[in-house]
Amino acid sequence: MTGVGERIDPPSLVALAAESIRKMILSGALAPGERLIEERLTEQLGISRPPLREALRLLQNDGLVVTRPRYGSTVATLTDQDVFEILTLRSGLERMAVELGVPVTDRSRLAACHEALERMERNARDHDRGALVESAYAFHASIVALAGHRRLSDIYRSVQQQMMLCMSRNLDVRERYYETLDENVARHRHLLELIEAGDPQAVLAELAVHGERTFAEHGAPETADRAP
Repeated sequence: MTGVGERIDPPSLVALAAESIRKMILSGALAPGERLIEERLTEQLGISRPPLREALRLLQNDGLVVTRPRYGSTVATLTDQDVFEILTLRSGLERMAVELGVPVTDRSRLAACHEALERMERNARDHDRGALVESAYAFHASIVALAGHRRLSDIYRSVQQQMMLCMSRNLDVRERYYETLDENVARHRHLLELIEAGDPQAVLAELAVHGERTFAEHGAPETADRAP
């Protein structure tokens, strides 16, 4: 809570622009490798070039955008190695969290899991893929938080944007081949039910096929379509 008379600054134009472009990337409205045309984005977002360029710089720092001299900015792509590194890191961190945090002794920690899952349900109903990716990350981060291990949660947050980019590609592949948005949410609901049941081995077994199977079968979308 802020003190009496303390000023609360609204989000800057740069931050708002970065968030808008981030949602377009995570929703798939801006495809991997797509060039980000400044004229088009300034018109779409209703801003001038200086704040747009600063927003793109922020997204570049997050790993969502790649900027090259004399070429401009493009949406980041994921190679098979990128996917492997992100998924194995995520799996290792989540496994450690489950081993430390399940069964859940402090049931109040489950509230964040339920809140994230409820947001996912609303996002799926609204067909808001960008928001669904962000809510799915929040759901997984809330699972990591069950361990009550601050440094573990800090490490998980440090690769948040890269994980969300991977989740976005994962969501695209799942939708393309075998899973609706509602089924995606149902899969996460089942995971939470296993966590609440308190069997860490069952949770770990579910996590083992939660995301990795998609890429194992079909690869990252931007590389799969170019496969011989």
